[in-house]
Amino acid sequence: MSFRSMIREMKGEVGAISRRGLLRSRTPSVRRVAAVAPEEAARQGFCWAELPPELLREVLARVEESEPRWPRRRDVVACAGVCRSWRGVVREIVRVPEESGRLTFPISVKQPGPRDAPLKCFIQRNRTTQTYYLYIGLTEALTDDGKFILAARKCHRPTCTEYLISLDRSDVSKGSHTCIGKLRSNFLRTKFTVYDVHPPHAGAVASKRWPAGNYPVSHIYYELNVLGSRGPRRMRCVMDSIPASAIEQGGRAPTQSGFPLSNNDSSASISFFKSKSSRMDSSTAPLSTQDQAESKLVLKNKSPRWHENLQCWCLNFHGRVTVASVKNFQLVATDESAPTNQEHEDTTLQFGKIGKDLFTMDYRYPVSAFQAFAICLSSFDTKLACE
Repeated sequence: MSFRSMIREMKGEVGAISRRGLLRSRTPSVRRVAAVAPEEAARQGFCWAELPPELLREVLARVEESEPRWPRRRDVVACAGVCRSWRGVVREIVRVPEESGRLTFPISVKQPGPRDAPLKCFIQRNRTTQTYYLYIGLTEALTDDGKFILAARKCHRPTCTEYLISLDRSDVSKGSHTCIGKLRSNFLRTKFTVYDVHPPHAGAVASKRWPAGNYPVSHIYYELNVLGSRGPRRMRCVMDSIPASAIEQGGRAPTQSGFPLSNNDSSASISFFKSKSSRMDSSTAPLSTQDQAESKLVLKNKSPRWHENLQCWCLNFHGRVTVASVKNFQLVATDESAPTNQEHEDTTLQFGKIGKDLFTMDYRYPVSAFQAFAICLSSFDTKLACE
């Protein structure tokens, strides 16, 4: 049997696994996959479970390289679910989004985006159920079927607004094991705090007010507009979990390598999603005392220009935004230590309206999909004191 036919046959078997529902393109839930022993896998017909390590690595590397986009990328995830040996090889081969520009496993939503080019996503809003769904685009078009990434549900409290963020679009509840964080506002909806259920890095400190699984990763501030002057909102994001040096030459942002196992759940499904390149292991190390003491990364919205002919405020979204809205924004890193608050040229996060309940969201290093989604959710809230 030639090597090419071996690849084709193996991909056919892997595709059959994924079609049985391991991880669909728009799966309604995160499914648990138990580890399968090589002997049991062979009895079930997985004849590839006992391939020589060198050949197995070569085969899986070709599968990973040939499936760059969803939904075909589910074959890579299916490979990790065949048996323990396959899972270990896939974890070594699949690189983090910062290097590859791809979201493969659920933990990828907590890892910084690509450095070279932004990941193009879009958000669908359901006004009836007060839910929001984040998808990654499958093509270069503004909208397509998309690959589901995250879901959020808006909860009204007497003194604040809260958004629960989950990996499962059908179960967005605080007690769910798929809930990975939340966004909470103040009474005026001018200040928001993003909380992560898991520690964003070693040594992270939980909130003193809500200590159980609440690690603040960013704060979002909207400038008050007490005079009622015309113009777009002014926002400022302080990224508590990202040092300002992360955007400098040779800098790095903390990167989560996997969801920690809970005491109530000893299933192997969590460790199954630990996807991390061995070449990036240094980024999971605890932050040094110097890193913790240095300034935090600050993002500010780009100031738009007033267009005389159109009689409106304008920003160049490079064709990714088509509808004028007060919610539209572009965030760039700002050096607040400099006398002139110098802004970086590259847009870190871009959000804008393209339909009645459809919005684009493009993000890049050093923020993650989870952080970007939470920041965009803050823009949906009505802010009477800021407009």
